[in-house]
Amino acid sequence: MGRLPEWLKRPVGSYSRQHRVKSLLRREGLNTVCESARCPNIGECFSKPTATFMILGAYCTRGCTFCNVEKGMKPLPVDIGEPERVALAVKEMGLRHVVITSVTRDDLEDGGASQFALTIAAVRDAVPAVSVEVLTPDFKGDRSAQEVVLDARPDVFNHNIETVPSLYGIVRPGADYDTSLRVLNAAHERGVFTKSGMMLGLGEKMEEVRSVMEDMVAAGCGAITIGQYLRPNKGSLEVKEYVRPEVFTEYELMGRDVGFKYVYSGPFVRSSYNAEEQFNYS
Repeated sequence: MGRLPEWLKRPVGSYSRQHRVKSLLRREGLNTVCESARCPNIGECFSKPTATFMILGAYCTRGCTFCNVEKGMKPLPVDIGEPERVALAVKEMGLRHVVITSVTRDDLEDGGASQFALTIAAVRDAVPAVSVEVLTPDFKGDRSAQEVVLDARPDVFNHNIETVPSLYGIVRPGADYDTSLRVLNAAHERGVFTKSGMMLGLGEKMEEVRSVMEDMVAAGCGAITIGQYLRPNKGSLEVKEYVRPEVFTEYELMGRDVGFKYVYSGPFVRSSYNAEEQFNYS
């Protein structure tokens, strides 16, 4: 696709503040999706500071072609000390809203659900007033595994649809569109505010995106984030289109029209970008 258009260039943020956050993460041996996925907002977010903690290691058992997270490596055993270290980092960073995500761990019986629950509990013990958002994998559609996470009472349950069904075989091999909708619906049925996200620029059509939005709302999803897919490395899917900012505005209006309570749409929007501000609308 050549050079990025002007609207996709970002300031780097404060190096000193970023260094403090990175030093804390390295000291505690913690992963973030911000770094692992090469998020373009990392300079801004680490400067605030805020971060999205990625539990269950750095290696994913899926092969999604849009993602920069390491694949094809044998996942490490579950780190029993990880929940407490996440909690310590949350406390030291002074966070009021924390986002916890993970790699997909299809090798674990519960898909890592118990580690999500333990991390939520540890964070709440350390910072009782904090609000907790989880961004989970699909747990292979295992409702009992998802219930373990929901029983820990996250304030927001996020699971990303990512793209339109016609592109799933290319973008999300190993995932299933209907399964993801059921995951969202299960959280909604438990009374948890439910959120999902999509990437644009992969070859989707506008009418397909609207259809996905309608399916999400029917599943009880209250919020959607919509952002531009940016190729994280040469082995990832190529960008088919750099969507102009005014088109993201159209998608925002579309999302409100189909019934979302909250829509955050823009080139740099990501699932956990400005998540605390998003939470205030839930």
